[in-house]
Amino acid sequence: MTHIPTPHIGARAGDFARTVLMPGDPLRARFVAQNYLQDAVLVNDVRGVQGYTGLYKGKRVSVMASGMGMPSMGIYSHELFQFYGVEAIIRIGSAGMLQPGLRLRDIVAGMSCYTNSGFGAQFGFDGSLAPCCSFALLRAAVEAAEARGAHLVPGALFSSDTFYDERDQNGQLRALGVLAVEMEAAALYLNAARAGRQALALCTISDDPFTGEGLSAAERQESFHEMMEIALEIAP
Repeated sequence: MTHIPTPHIGARAGDFARTVLMPGDPLRARFVAQNYLQDAVLVNDVRGVQGYTGLYKGKRVSVMASGMGMPSMGIYSHELFQFYGVEAIIRIGSAGMLQPGLRLRDIVAGMSCYTNSGFGAQFGFDGSLAPCCSFALLRAAVEAAEARGAHLVPGALFSSDTFYDERDQNGQLRALGVLAVEMEAAALYLNAARAGRQALALCTISDDPFTGEGLSAAERQESFHEMMEIALEIAP
């Protein structure tokens, strides 16, 4: 019995490349396809979550949105890993800075992810989980950033289940050395670990929750070129 197409992905077997880049925003997925991929083909548009496959410097690569939050990322990454045979997912998202040494448009790479989510409970582990990225992808991203002079900082991310959080734990997270807060990476890393596949979250700093400084929606959608290009370069 085939699992594809799924209720969330209308692609056929073989439509996705071995590596999928995953922004949260469907419009950012379309931007990557239109500006970086040759011969890009729309392979999914269920619920407007656009997915494309094309060529980058002769290498077959896909890009598809994950939506916002761990439940959405959990669905799409699970189906890509388990049903479509995808071997690596690179998240290309945005994050709020927690460390004062960071600046808007810096790139952070999630070595591990702290989270307040219960997503990991399904795997039957009673303690706290802090899933890690693929070291091979992380090393490749660091080397690619160095080669182009980009400011990429590896470290811990915090994947939050809540955007408007009344507990406001940013100060405690800063004291623990967490680089930035976002909403998807922990679910991606846990699904990759369970599937025995590779994952890496690259996030461009889009705002500072301590000062309120931030980029516009249009800037987040279309101006994160360095992160996009690093992800495309390292796609296995």
